[in-house]
Amino acid sequence: MRRVRYHSYGGPEVLRIEEAEVPEPGTGELRLRTEVIGANFIDSRFRQGLGAQYGRPMPAALTGDVVGTVEAVGPGVDTGLLGQRVAVLSEDAFADHVIADAQWAAPVPDGLDDGAASMLPLATPVALGTLRAGRFTAGETVLVHAAAGGIGHLAVQLAKLLGAGKVIATAGSPAKLEFARAHGADVAIDYTQGDWADQVRAAAPDGVDVVLDSIGGDTTTLSVDLLAPYGRLVAYGLASGTPGEVSARALYALRTVTGFSLTAWRAARPEEVTAAVAKATGYFLDGSLRATVHTRLNLTEVAKAHQLFDERAQLGRVLLTP
Repeated sequence: MRRVRYHSYGGPEVLRIEEAEVPEPGTGELRLRTEVIGANFIDSRFRQGLGAQYGRPMPAALTGDVVGTVEAVGPGVDTGLLGQRVAVLSEDAFADHVIADAQWAAPVPDGLDDGAASMLPLATPVALGTLRAGRFTAGETVLVHAAAGGIGHLAVQLAKLLGAGKVIATAGSPAKLEFARAHGADVAIDYTQGDWADQVRAAAPDGVDVVLDSIGGDTTTLSVDLLAPYGRLVAYGLASGTPGEVSARALYALRTVTGFSLTAWRAARPEEVTAAVAKATGYFLDGSLRATVHTRLNLTEVAKAHQLFDERAQLGRVLLTP
């Protein structure tokens, strides 16, 4: 079978297609025959080795969200899964056959397109989980950073769907701002402009209740100052490559900063994650939530997919097929 590896840090050109044996699932695992792979922005940071938090042992694989048919199961896994179409998050996703933890295989019902299906293992539970971690309630003002990305464009929609009074989106180009508005943002602000924080203040004079921050760095620091009394910032990514610095003094104004990761949520409250995936599946099926696919590429074009990430050019999801 084919798989993608990189043997050194660098640009998209370091990604190589190699031949390998078809892997066998271990205890609690299953193997999928890949139909489509959802690429994740975070892997472009891993590929570049941007700081200690993005270090990977070499050779390294690419993570991703894989939709496919279960063709083998390991010990302890229900054989009834064989032949079922599911979506999984895999640490070695860019391959003709992938191994994943059977516990987190999300069923893909008839009628669900592969773009939406690819959002079930990671993007939708993260979008819902960050809102939950931020203790979001209907009527509140939500600021979503990176609102044109795979997770961001779902977070904008879900905040509106769950009753947000106002959703403010940030993105980095006119096309992305329009994309965010088209997915429900009430206000869209270009974060590349030096006064973006002042623009948020103008849109939310009383402050923001919840911030979903996947950027880190100065974005986190400035966003804390945008919070209303009792406002909450949820940090769930470091797209900037550096963590934000938050002073205790900034929190004295009745502000809270919390972190979120899907791995931690799965470990702490697995039943909530399962329920979130089921809820998202229902939203996709009834049309109240939509996954936008920016482009579909062949597995052999994996470098092109990562070029889109490096250029911050994608709007929504980037999919690859074997």
